[in-house]
Amino acid sequence: MAKQATLKQRMQYMFDNVMAAGTPAMIGMLVLFSLVIIVVAGVIISIAGISQDGEPLTFSEAAWEAMMRTLDAGTMGGDTGFGYRLVMFAVTIGGVFIVSSLIGVLSSGVESKLEELRKGRSVVLENKHTVILGWSPHVFTIITELVEANSNQKNAAIAILADKDKVEMEDEIRARVPETKTTRVICRSGSPIDPTDLAIVSLHDARSIIVLPAEDDDPDSFVIKTILAITNDPNRREAPYTIVTQLHDEQNLSVVRMIGQRDNVSALLTSELIARVTAQTSRQSGLSVVYTELLDFGGDEIYFKKEDTITGKTFGDVLNAYATSTVIGIFTADGKTMLNPPMDTKMGAGDKLVVIAADDDAIHLNSEKPAVVESSIVTAKSAATSAPERGLILDWNASAPTIIRELDNYVAKGSTVTVVADESFEGEAQSLGELANQQLIFQAGNTTNRQLLDGLNIQDYDHVIVLADTNLGTQKADARTLVTLLHLRDIAEKDETPFSIVSEMLDLRNRKLAEVANVDDFIVSDHLISLMVTQLSENSDLHDVFTDLFDPEGSEIYLKPATDYVMTGQAVNFFTITEAARRRGETALGYRITAEARDQSKSYGVRTNPKKSDMVTFAPEDKVIVLSEG
Repeated sequence: MAKQATLKQRMQYMFDNVMAAGTPAMIGMLVLFSLVIIVVAGVIISIAGISQDGEPLTFSEAAWEAMMRTLDAGTMGGDTGFGYRLVMFAVTIGGVFIVSSLIGVLSSGVESKLEELRKGRSVVLENKHTVILGWSPHVFTIITELVEANSNQKNAAIAILADKDKVEMEDEIRARVPETKTTRVICRSGSPIDPTDLAIVSLHDARSIIVLPAEDDDPDSFVIKTILAITNDPNRREAPYTIVTQLHDEQNLSVVRMIGQRDNVSALLTSELIARVTAQTSRQSGLSVVYTELLDFGGDEIYFKKEDTITGKTFGDVLNAYATSTVIGIFTADGKTMLNPPMDTKMGAGDKLVVIAADDDAIHLNSEKPAVVESSIVTAKSAATSAPERGLILDWNASAPTIIRELDNYVAKGSTVTVVADESFEGEAQSLGELANQQLIFQAGNTTNRQLLDGLNIQDYDHVIVLADTNLGTQKADARTLVTLLHLRDIAEKDETPFSIVSEMLDLRNRKLAEVANVDDFIVSDHLISLMVTQLSENSDLHDVFTDLFDPEGSEIYLKPATDYVMTGQAVNFFTITEAARRRGETALGYRITAEARDQSKSYGVRTNPKKSDMVTFAPEDKVIVLSEG
């Protein structure tokens, strides 16, 4: 038979339960004790007929006097009469105990609440906000771009959930993104792979969700688990989520698509995209600046615009439809993207134009006839050269194999590509096997060694690519790249033979340091990926546009001699340039003034989406930026 609990044990158990219930329960208990003391004192004084100054007190008056002494011990200083003083002294002693306990409870409660706020566990009550899950260096660029994108909104919000201290996240964001304009950035601590924690950032009300990969040896696993937690939550919303993320391994792309069948999931293959951009940029100086101009929210972006008045017209007919925006393709009613389609492609009902514009509300049809100057258009096209090329790749990382394969799609037969890197990468390089148009040569060595670089006769190469050794970490890898670039600059200054230099940087802040080396182009890999992620979070339909832009199949962005399109040395407008490109089956989207190629304040000479009526005078070395198949 179980032993019966004593009254003392029951009271102690009850007291423990009250204490465990938290601050509100403890305050309630102290209030109850106060009422007991006040009622008992009132009853004793009224029944016993105890009086002050010779006048007996009713229960209500006695209770009021007792309450005053409970709250303020000094009140009893003016009491008279032995019996009255005795009762009020006992009341005052009880009041001192209760008030001091109450102060301690309130102080503890406030500290507990502040600690809870520091942990960031309260629910985010926002609507149509952007959610960022995870934490990495990408987050600062993404926040900066979202702030710029939301600058025309009065009350925008970004909610971040990461397994990191809330205050630390807020401090880092304030240091790297000091101006958030009309956007509020809300940080919460929690695990993005835990459905309970995901509820904190109100995914069901979010406009889009950005999943950042973890900074560990297997970042794709974190991405897959997070998407699973979002899509398989039993309390998820019925409407599809817009989810944007990054993957490193192409094999995981099918897995992400499978688990996100109900939702709009856009996954960027980071190493492949950066490799394609690097390969294309190495052969065309200024291309990385063009991509950055199109991807960030600071200038012009890509939008979709429906115009009912152009149904039935051809793509060539609408190229000059806008005076301050640039048409580059068609987004069909069935969701297919076509960049630089054949000029006789007709616009169908429900089709949208793919347009480069300063903002979506800045796209307006041109009411006047395009002012094309026929006499300035060049009809004869310069002969294309397809001589074998010599390329040099310094250092190695996960993107190198893709870069080499991408280069093989562009160079002429008989070309060579030489790789200089640590000997541990030789097996990986040789595993590429035989290439279609170029021969791969591997040479082991330290790319920061000046003697080795001098022995390579770099001036004999057409283009040089300097890759970041990601095994060293961001800052060490960029420092190594900087040393190599300084040697290359010195070599270039001592020899008049031109060769282009493209360098990969991991941290955008290091680009300013590297500009002293006068490199033709910088590929800041994390920055470009972050820009694309942000664009997709605002418009998931852009995924096919980016895929088309960076794919060697179909039309791509080229910087071609201005002399192929218009007369140099005389002022022409962009209406004329657009028409000249149209006659070659190409879409013009800007130009580059080579004399400004080193001037950061002038975007390194790149002008995308210029106002079509503005006049420009080209020099023979200037370029026209076009979408073309080759």
